[in-house]
Amino acid sequence: MQIVERRRKAIILAVDLLLVCAAYILAFYLRYDEIPQRNWESFISLIPWILLISLFFLAIYDLYNLSRKGKWDIIRNVLVASTFMSFLTMSFSFLFREFALPRTIVLLAFLIEIFLLIAWKILFKKFSEQKFEGTVLVISDDIYEKDKMIEQIKESLGKTVIIKEIGAQNSTSKVNNLIETVDYVFVGSSVAGESRSEYLYHSIKNGKIVFVIPDLYDLMLSKSSITSVGDTMVMAVKPFGLLWDQLLSKRLYDIIFSALVLGLLAPLFLIIGIIIKLEDPKAPVFYKQKRLGRDNKEFTIYKFRSMVNGAEKQTGPTLATENDPRITKVGSFIRRTRIDELPQFWNVLKGDMAVVGPRPEREFFINQYMQDHHYYGYRTTVKPGITGYAQVMGKYTTDVEDKLRFDLYYIRNYSFWLDIVIQLRTVIVLFDKTKAEGGKQVGSPKKVDKNVPMNL
Repeated sequence: MQIVERRRKAIILAVDLLLVCAAYILAFYLRYDEIPQRNWESFISLIPWILLISLFFLAIYDLYNLSRKGKWDIIRNVLVASTFMSFLTMSFSFLFREFALPRTIVLLAFLIEIFLLIAWKILFKKFSEQKFEGTVLVISDDIYEKDKMIEQIKESLGKTVIIKEIGAQNSTSKVNNLIETVDYVFVGSSVAGESRSEYLYHSIKNGKIVFVIPDLYDLMLSKSSITSVGDTMVMAVKPFGLLWDQLLSKRLYDIIFSALVLGLLAPLFLIIGIIIKLEDPKAPVFYKQKRLGRDNKEFTIYKFRSMVNGAEKQTGPTLATENDPRITKVGSFIRRTRIDELPQFWNVLKGDMAVVGPRPEREFFINQYMQDHHYYGYRTTVKPGITGYAQVMGKYTTDVEDKLRFDLYYIRNYSFWLDIVIQLRTVIVLFDKTKAEGGKQVGSPKKVDKNVPMNL
């Protein structure tokens, strides 16, 4: 099945690249009755770069994987990817002095490319995908986790999927017998280590694909290195956090990027400030709030004010909810488009935050989350960010524990390349309503062992 899936993705990418080339060729024929030789030669010399750029953005925006994307997801991702592809194609033509490739051709190819890619992907998805009719086994002792897994499996695979469930407290032989009757196995984070190992072994032995919800132990072991003590193999597990060279390169990038953003967006800041003042002349333009940063150091975060002045005087610290009456008319727009977050680039320039990292929280909420998730404090081993892995992978309403898993994965697997990928995928978040909607849940109802030590 994995071989079939890889072949399917390769076919999608190959057709995508052919359609990108076809878009440029069609653009030439639409633009000219007789194609000038000089313009055509310029295009031929740029084809390798056009294909490389296209492959990069098609992969970044996951456009080779259509199984979990709806029609609007495909349209949104194609629009963003094609915009970047066309912009960089113009840049490369300038860099390599291929001025003979007319900008009108690039623009026309951009429009044709969007139509061809969207039409091809939607048609391919419609006629190639069959309804999933397999059977999935969910193993978990936590009722909340089990219900959430079942709901999300149905959402991803469709209502035709057959779901069986069993608690890990059942006998090993009973669970193993059930594993043999299904196509996929989902193992919850509540399943104990020894039982989990047994179920993994038995699933793999019987050719089943296993999906495991990681717990803190699993995330701590990721990116560990193999070494030896004498003739004994050991795994070296490093503390959470970044190395000095990673901190230096990340900080240099943050300074350069935030300075550029603040300079380029200064006119937008002025316009937004004027609009906020017109709605409520007596209220401030910027909203200031105390958050905890790296190593739990307090700092002042800046945002464009999107709520009525003094929104929490009566309620105290409260997360925003869907259709929150405290949100102003202007605030509703700037929250949906994430414009309210832009002043945080000043926090990045000052050194309080990074461009990418776990989102900063208030001490009030951190204390709440720490009661249920004792390892929540590991998030503060790095600087908080304007965007993060949890923001591009989850939604506003994703529960605390799932966001925490994404954040810890990011810290453990940090690389400069991962930061770039997250920033590029953040563009998609700006056009996805589900990523910005308010929620009602303050914390996950799931509890963890209160005796877990917290040596941060």
